[in-house]
Amino acid sequence: MSLFIKNVELKSRFILAPMAGYTDFAFRKMCQDYGAGLVCTEMVSSNALHYKNKKTEDLLYSLEGESPKAVQLFGHSPEIMAEAVKNPLLSDFDIIDINMGCPARKIVSNGDGSALLNDFELARKIIESCVSATDKPVTVKLRIGYTNENIVAVEFAKMCEEAGASAITVHGRTTVQGYSGAINLDVIKKVKESVNIPVFSSGDCRSVDDAIAIFNKTNVDGIMIGRGALGKPEIFEELNKYFYGITPDLSGEFKLENPSYKYNQIMFHYNTLMRKYEESFVVKFMRSHLAYYLSGKYKNSSELVKLLKMEKIAEILNELSKIVK
Repeated sequence: MSLFIKNVELKSRFILAPMAGYTDFAFRKMCQDYGAGLVCTEMVSSNALHYKNKKTEDLLYSLEGESPKAVQLFGHSPEIMAEAVKNPLLSDFDIIDINMGCPARKIVSNGDGSALLNDFELARKIIESCVSATDKPVTVKLRIGYTNENIVAVEFAKMCEEAGASAITVHGRTTVQGYSGAINLDVIKKVKESVNIPVFSSGDCRSVDDAIAIFNKTNVDGIMIGRGALGKPEIFEELNKYFYGITPDLSGEFKLENPSYKYNQIMFHYNTLMRKYEESFVVKFMRSHLAYYLSGKYKNSSELVKLLKMEKIAEILNELSKIVK
């Protein structure tokens, strides 16, 4: 069940993806408690770290006991990326992940994220500079290509390994696809066959059946869960229980047998964020999470609209208790 990335042991092959606006420290803690083998911050700008941006530094906040954990950096300057890796704010992180897969226009337009798929030499220098700056494992997240006509994942993955990357995650879509269409499992399979470091598949895993299909088709070492975990941190328990027969040691309030477990997740999320942030910020920040929590059997569009207009956490939790308890 366990897997090593260099000298860091993951106790599950199912890991949490970095997601902008979602992988906050409270959500990461829940995913880890439910069995995620590795959790990761949302993308952190190396330039913002260089200029000591306070909001960026906040993204690095984590709870005691959060381990193993990765920080994901993005940028296009080998020197500034190496400087970021050595930043004291990253000292508690176990793994440094480099984003070379984000398709967002504001990221790509600056030459960051998946724009680096078009510049192998610069990407190589970035990886090498980061590897040289730390003894920690350096990993890379990439897409299969920038356009549908230029699939470069196999060659890019080989370059990452040669440059010193300890593992790679392949999101099975191109940059131009964004998050539309199905992931290309054939390409991910070819990547797995082409390198000798651990390979994780990313995209389209929302259930045990999805994971079975991904493993059977690609033989990857592990699966990174992104949107499939939003509003559903317990997906890691479901996957670990099916594949390994392991159930996490959770307090009763979070056990899936507890009829109120979903409400307790949401309450924990709010209350834990309040350890660092003001109530007004937490209320606004949690609005995007609420839409995911209130999906599936809890879906109630009219109630969601009502909740999104509320400005006090006590009021929100009281209303939620009528929906998810």
